[in-house]
Order: sequence, then structure tokens, then C-alpha cells
Amino acid sequence: MSKAGWIRTILLVGAVGALELACRTGAIAPTMVTAPSKMVTTLIATLQSDEIGMHLQHTLSAVAIAMSIAIVGGFVIGFILNWVPFLRRAFSPFLAAYYAIPHFAFYPLLIVIFGLGPVPLIVLATMFAMVAMILATMAGLDRVPRVLLKTARIHRLSLIEEIWRVRLPAAAPHILSGLKLAVAYSFIGVIAGEFILSTSGIGHEIAFAYDNFDNPRMYALILFVLGIVTLFNMAVFAWERRMLRRRGA
Repeated sequence: MSKAGWIRTILLVGAVGALELACRTGAIAPTMVTAPSKMVTTLIATLQSDEIGMHLQHTLSAVAIAMSIAIVGGFVIGFILNWVPFLRRAFSPFLAAYYAIPHFAFYPLLIVIFGLGPVPLIVLATMFAMVAMILATMAGLDRVPRVLLKTARIHRLSLIEEIWRVRLPAAAPHILSGLKLAVAYSFIGVIAGEFILSTSGIGHEIAFAYDNFDNPRMYALILFVLGIVTLFNMAVFAWERRMLRRRGA
């Protein structure tokens, strides 16, 4: 582990330990925050219950679909906008102001159009996540060093070979950053949508626990969501580091 990694680990362990101590000593009331150890034990008990399976399937399937559409669609659209300058000039103002729009205000409208069910959640999460992937793809392709493109022309690579062997590997770090954002935004879109009107899903269960003052269950489910997103982003980060090491070698 690098020095920065050790520092992050020490800070994380210290923060969790301080929270555990504050909760156990009564410095933080259990009606506000439960101890991390209790979150873990409650999460284990919740995952072993029969009712949680349906909610997990509802949320994770919606996130997976929205994430897939956002990543693939965002990459394709970003590539096209980078390749066609007049389209980029036309859409750039909209992309720049996109995240100033309150996306969740459209959720009731999406329910009117698509009805109750997973489709409005998937559309909302896709809308929220796709633009991050578009912007990351465009940024990565913009930063491909000119010397690499000249080298590709010197070696007389075809357009497909230039894209596959030069442009995409050079843009990969930015594209992977967009992928991590798309994953996080997909979870935010689905779970926040479930808070509002959904009758199932992890977001609905968190909101239900909050309304019923069931703090242990609420914090356990929040920990579960944080854990899934963190594990996925760590896997992408490890893949990114591996690609950078291969490039350096």
C-alpha cells in the first residue's frame, strides 16, 4: 500500500473508532446515530431476513439497467460529440448547465408517463448519470496527446486501429472516472426516487425506517449502499491503477 493509502486507512479507521467511542459513551445519543458495530450487526440480521430479498432485487436490478444504459450511451454520445465539432458546439451549453436542473422534480411526470414501477426510476437514474459519462468521454478524448496521433499516422494505422490502439487507451483514465461517477449517480437516482413514491426497494426501506424511528435498520441499509458503491469504485480504481502501471512500463 502507498503512503497515501496508509494515510486514508488511518483516517478512516480513526473516524470510525471515534464514532464508535462517542456512541458507546453517550456523547452522541442513539436516537441520532447508532454505533458502527451495531450498524454491522443489524445489517447482517437484515440481510438474513426473508423480506429484504425482494427490495434488494428491485433496487439492484434498476441500478444495473440504468448504469449500463448511462455508461454505454454516455460513451457513444460523448464519442460522437467529440468527433463532430458542430454538434459539440450546439450541445455544449446544455451539457454545461445540465446538473443545475433539479432532476427529481421530473419524477412525478415520469410516473404519469411510464406508470408506477421500475421504469421511472431507471429513466431518472439514467438521466442523472449519463451526462457525467458524456463529459468524461469528451474530456478524455480531448486530452489524447498529439504526439500519439502523429505516431499513429506515421505507422499508417487505419481509423479503427487508431481509435482502438491509441485514442481509447490514452483516454481511459478520464473514461474510468466518468464510469465511477455514473455508478454513483445511478445509485443516487434510483434510491432517491424510491424515497419519494416507490413501494419497494432499498430507498423505500430506508425512508420507512426513518419514518418509524428505526435508526438501527436505517443506518444499516445506508451502510449497505455505501459498501456496494465503495467496493465497485475500488475495483474500478484498481483497474485504473493497473492500466497506468502498464502504460508506465
